[in-house]
Amino acid sequence: MTSVIQWLRAIGPDLRLEAELLLCHHLEVSRTHILTHPELELDTHTLAALTSDAKRLCAGEPVAYLLGHREFWGLSFEVTPDVLIPRPETELLVEVAAEKTIKQSQVLELGTGSGAIAISLGLERPDLNITAIDNSTAALEVAQQNARALNSHVKFAVSNWFESVAEQFEVILSNPPYVAPKDPHLDGLRYEPHSALVAGNNGLADLLHIIHSAINHLKPGGWLMLEHGYDQGANITASLSAAGYVQVQVHDDLAGHHRATSAHKPPHVT
Repeated sequence: MTSVIQWLRAIGPDLRLEAELLLCHHLEVSRTHILTHPELELDTHTLAALTSDAKRLCAGEPVAYLLGHREFWGLSFEVTPDVLIPRPETELLVEVAAEKTIKQSQVLELGTGSGAIAISLGLERPDLNITAIDNSTAALEVAQQNARALNSHVKFAVSNWFESVAEQFEVILSNPPYVAPKDPHLDGLRYEPHSALVAGNNGLADLLHIIHSAINHLKPGGWLMLEHGYDQGANITASLSAAGYVQVQVHDDLAGHHRATSAHKPPHVT
């Protein structure tokens, strides 16, 4: 028989945390239980499942896909290879939106993926009326499942950015693709949906498209809020100002990186 500690030693120190999470998942116990019972023996069925997952993990597949979920905003979200894995830095976008959005606002999220942003915002601010769109029906199925599981009232629809959007909103927010096509980090992201990560024009194409299109879908005085790369802040602020937005503000994540930018549509522009 193989014990927990023997299996962990076989995986090695570099993937220790991920391996512990897999043990918790298959044994249906807490990480504390794993750490305090290293002598626990693994039955044949569990060991086979862990061995299969370990091969995928060592090949670079994210542990979130192996577990089928990822925590975001203190909530558990289902994730599949059809959606981008929610990142802790994206919580900044939820924080900014929750703080700046006035009561009873109509909110639109573009490119919702797993629904993590829209659902988290909706649970934090239940007074808001939130619509979330994505051009991937597979991603929307995941988002809708998350909404049901978390008792969220977010509305979902299929749309390629603004193509199927007719109305105006008080707030539009998005974490669009912003990784450059030749970014060296892409190899480590190869299991995640390419279309949710990569944009042309050195990663700026979708951000610039949203900036120039959103102003027609914002009510006067409405907010546009965007996540972007740590080195794209200057480009985004300049583009927002050039497009006619005012009160442009860059927001830093916990690592001190420029991670999100918010801006107003002027009150007098219709």
